[in-house]
Amino acid sequence: MRKSLLALLLLATTGLVQAQVQLREGHPEQYTVVAGDTLWDISGKFLSQPWQWPQIWRANPQVHDPDLIYPGDTLNLIYVDGQPRIVVNRGESRGTIKLSPRVRSTPIAEAIPTIPLGAINAFLLNNRIMDRAQQFDDAPYVVAVNGERVLSGAGDRIYARGHFSPEHVSYGVFRKGKTYFDPDTNAVLGINADDIGSGEIVASEGDIGTLQMQRSTEEVRLGDRLFVSEERAINSTFVPSEPKQPIQGVILDVPRGVTQIGEFDVVTLDRGKLDGLVEGNVLAIYKTGEKVRDRVTGEQVKIPDERAGLLMVFRTYDRLSYGMVLHATRSLAVSDKVRNP
Repeated sequence: MRKSLLALLLLATTGLVQAQVQLREGHPEQYTVVAGDTLWDISGKFLSQPWQWPQIWRANPQVHDPDLIYPGDTLNLIYVDGQPRIVVNRGESRGTIKLSPRVRSTPIAEAIPTIPLGAINAFLLNNRIMDRAQQFDDAPYVVAVNGERVLSGAGDRIYARGHFSPEHVSYGVFRKGKTYFDPDTNAVLGINADDIGSGEIVASEGDIGTLQMQRSTEEVRLGDRLFVSEERAINSTFVPSEPKQPIQGVILDVPRGVTQIGEFDVVTLDRGKLDGLVEGNVLAIYKTGEKVRDRVTGEQVKIPDERAGLLMVFRTYDRLSYGMVLHATRSLAVSDKVRNP
């Protein structure tokens, strides 16, 4: 009797897993990856809910880098014990490495990104969030510029005071920007570091470093802070997934300053690593319902929130994160809510 109950339980669990993964109507049985594809687009070709990709993805363990997908790879939909699975047959388009006396040719194809990196790479290179105000206080700061001017820019030399890492010569110049607060508790969640420019340390004496400015978005001011340049733009190989913990947050900000949010816009969320978010997590966006006056009773009533889109988290900090809007059925705005999809 106990074995029978266990068998029924396993059968029910298997059926639940099957029910959770819904193939998209008209899905292909086979798909060949082409340049310009993203993992999100491909998963959407097979699944009604693309964030469930990890449940059907089964790369061929015999190929190199089985978790990565390249142009030329062929994805095949198969069934294992009645459950859909995607397997990859590695294509030939990754290229070869050729050596000659003067020319070295490297593979021409790179793994496809999860989301359109072109829309966020420049943003990521030039935007940062600091988890604590102390990070600004401890960073080197600009004490002087060429010609005793108060402002300076690209091509100029500036002088900063503080501790400089001997392993790094490239530094970004930032200015303390907007402080983000928890909408409910008013606790500080993080501080935006506004990008001013970047350069290289060309000389140092004691605690004074000379920085040759190579790029500037606006003029450098006395008191601006220096942080070691980040050499990576983004981990492009994460996989779409649903958060493992319940998430209920809000859109705090739109870094590029627009008021109406649409597809491929970057937003700042009031949830981060400490809340269980990881890169690749997909969240549903809910349009915050407006308050209207009930003309019968005269009371103020709130219209229910309505689901209005999806976003994917692509960079996380302790209590904040950046997400890209991948789908929107209506115009979105700051204070709209995000939840598990």
